[in-house]
Amino acid sequence: MPAGRPDDRTAVVGAIPARYASTRLPGKALLPLLGRPLIEHVYRRVSRVENLSSVVVLTDDERVASAVESFGGRCELTPAECSSGTDRVAWAARRWNAAAVVNVQGDEPLVDSDELAAMVRHLIGHPEDPVVTLATDCPEDLFEDPDAVKVVVSRAGYALYFSRSPVPFPRHPGHARPRLHVGVYGYQRAALLELAAIEPSPLELTESLEQLRALENGYAIRVLPSSKPSIGVDTPADLERVERMMRSMELDREETE
Repeated sequence: MPAGRPDDRTAVVGAIPARYASTRLPGKALLPLLGRPLIEHVYRRVSRVENLSSVVVLTDDERVASAVESFGGRCELTPAECSSGTDRVAWAARRWNAAAVVNVQGDEPLVDSDELAAMVRHLIGHPEDPVVTLATDCPEDLFEDPDAVKVVVSRAGYALYFSRSPVPFPRHPGHARPRLHVGVYGYQRAALLELAAIEPSPLELTESLEQLRALENGYAIRVLPSSKPSIGVDTPADLERVERMMRSMELDREETE
């Protein structure tokens, strides 16, 4: 299926960047999870999302491409020089005719299809919003964790700031609850290409958070509600945890059928 048809101004592509190389977990896109490669679980989840015109894995490695093609998925090879998942998606999106793109990392096998569908509907219905993402309530044990990204949201529903630090600082607790960022993004295609062409910003480099490039350059980020934190796979322990959760969900489905 083509990544967006020339005559369809509401086409939205589901893009899944997936590198083979990984500092903490090499080859993780192909690691087995319930008998299937990790990337297949992500692809199947994203493929359930309503209103996507196509779903495509973007990789720089023939091994990942071969695995995707073996389960019937669609894949495009992108340059190894792409420094981030966003850069990889933007590189591919230059050739697409889609109006918007939803970016889901290839290590998110439990991504919520319904919440992605809400992002797609928002992108289609609100072309004035250049970027869309998700956030949920921040558990107390993650508030000071630098690996858990927090977001401060305006009353109108737009991101004011993202940080690895505990924000807002509870000088007078009880007024504003912390929000935990769920790292999936929806972009109007034009905004994605513009952002990829901008040099990394000072705040982005300081916090090591790409989304700060958008805020620092005046791009609004709409924050939609999510019901739960995202669970990515970065370590062997993460993989084991996700597999236990998926087995539990399978048992729950069997008991209700």
